[in-house]
Order: sequence, then C-alpha cells, then structure tokens
Amino acid sequence: MKILLAVDGSEFTKKMLAYLSTHAELLSPSNSYTLLTVQAQLPPRARAAVGKEVVESYQREESEKVLSPVSKFLLRHDVNAKALAKVGHAGEIISKTADSGKFDLVVMGSHGHGTWGNLIMGSVATQVLAHCKVPVLLVR
Repeated sequence: MKILLAVDGSEFTKKMLAYLSTHAELLSPSNSYTLLTVQAQLPPRARAAVGKEVVESYQREESEKVLSPVSKFLLRHDVNAKALAKVGHAGEIISKTADSGKFDLVVMGSHGHGTWGNLIMGSVATQVLAHCKVPVLLVR
C-alpha cells in the first residue's frame, strides 16, 4: 500500500504516529511511505523585505524540524520514508499530492476543532476530506 503521511510537527502528528505504531497493517516495511509537510507561504511584503534566499532557507529549516523526528520514528520501526516539503495552503497541497501521487491512503492527525471551530478558522482536515479522492484516515 502506498501511504501519504501528512505531518505538521504538532501533538496531533505524535498521536497519529502512536496510532500507526499500534496497527501493524498500517506501519509495515511492506508499505511505501511518503512524509509531507506544508509550510505556509509568507506574505508578499515579508518575502520582498527579507529576500528569496532567506525565505527559502527559513522554510527548509522549518520543514526539517517537522520531518526529521518523524523520519527517525519510522526508521526505529524499520520503515524508510520519502520526505516532501511544500509551500502553500496545506489542505490544497495535501489533496493534490495525494491525488497526483496515486496514493492508496492519506493518514493525518486532526486538531478536532469541531464544526463551529471549522466555520471560524477553517480546517486542513476538512479541506482534505472535501477535495481528496484518496481515502483519508484522521487520527484524533
């Protein structure tokens, strides 16, 4: 099975990994894994003020802070995963990556704000569920 793990470095990513570690069919060396983290685009004025190189360096560092611990966790479970870092709107990027990469499953942690919270703040999980053609497993 080809699995996309959407990670953001939050406590919810840790809960998702804990869930995977207790389900051998989801965390197995026989599956193929890709880690995906999405960094928010900085506002245009901020990008212009600090310059392209500084912005790209910052986004690389932030992505590495998220991806490195997850990669180490997976390696402890004999799982080697490809890592992707992208910039943009997380829900949109996760959905497009899952669809274009022909993944069998997307697994992600959910902050679980609830219906009212989603109306006010929006939700990456809600966006992924709405737009992704690939099955999505949300862990809370």
